Amino acid sequence: MIGHQDAESAFIEAWAAGRLHHAWLLAGPQGMGKGAFAERVARFLVTHGSGGDGVPVSLDDPGDIAASRLVDAGNHPEILSLTRQPKDKGKELARNITIDQVRGIIRRLHLSLSLGEWRVIIVDAVDDLETDGANALLKTLEEPPARTLFLLISHSPGRLLPTIRSRCRTLRFQPVAHDVMTSWLHELRPMLEMAEVRAIVAASGGVPGKAIALIDSDVAAMEKKLLAIAASGDPGNRLREALAREVAGTSNRARLELVIDIVPGLLARLARERPVAEIAPVLAQWDRIQRTVRDAIRGSYDGAMVGFEIGNCLAELAPKVAAAR
Repeated sequence: MIGHQDAESAFIEAWAAGRLHHAWLLAGPQGMGKGAFAERVARFLVTHGSGGDGVPVSLDDPGDIAASRLVDAGNHPEILSLTRQPKDKGKELARNITIDQVRGIIRRLHLSLSLGEWRVIIVDAVDDLETDGANALLKTLEEPPARTLFLLISHSPGRLLPTIRSRCRTLRFQPVAHDVMTSWLHELRPMLEMAEVRAIVAASGGVPGKAIALIDSDVAAMEKKLLAIAASGDPGNRLREALAREVAGTSNRARLELVIDIVPGLLARLARERPVAEIAPVLAQWDRIQRTVRDAIRGSYDGAMVGFEIGNCLAELAPKVAAAR
């Protein structure tokens, strides 16, 4: 795990001191490992005592072996989860966590603990709750059952009901520093070339989960294509048209997301390489790309259009001599 150190320390200190808040908001970008952290906390609580003895330990301390085996098997009765469920027994997930799901969990909270000293509710993600479900959860957070701990995972905490946020202690999962990410990724995948490691780290924005997803995406090759547009201006549109074809359609959504992930790092590099007087055009294209992506997400997500427009933005940054050839 990377990027969890501060959150783990805060939680363990509260547990050891006997001041464990009943609800914790795990807030930060998607891909930071908040779900994995919640699972570690849940395992820790159901395999350990009530705390308050002042003895700090690690979240990875094994604790009660029998309870730990139940967790491994996914059968521990005191770990409950709220997540979006598949629609119509298919693979696609429902848009929201429903009010009926929340009510089902609330009914479970009225039962006595059957094993151990804690019950843990993981909501992944609380952003996905229906409005009625969020209000029902809020009522439970206002009058929480004893020995029950809520772990609310949020990728966009600013969108939550302020009353839900106010009932929680917040643990923030911030993007990991560039040098720490580079060292971690190089250790995790020593077979990668350092140039590729640096490209992945730049495209990941300090989010470990995104870095892992990018490993098999041939970041270096895509970066080379985008830089070629920025260097030449692509006067005949050949490179931009090829890019648009490569990211068009739902089957190529992953490639389009890769381009969107890579572009900020490329623009930052171009800005660093240029004189101060020439930075403004780079920033202008960054704003333009952001608007393009935002508008595409709000409307019909036309991958080819987004790819070609990103290519246009990069082409605008080509040296004027090269672009005029």
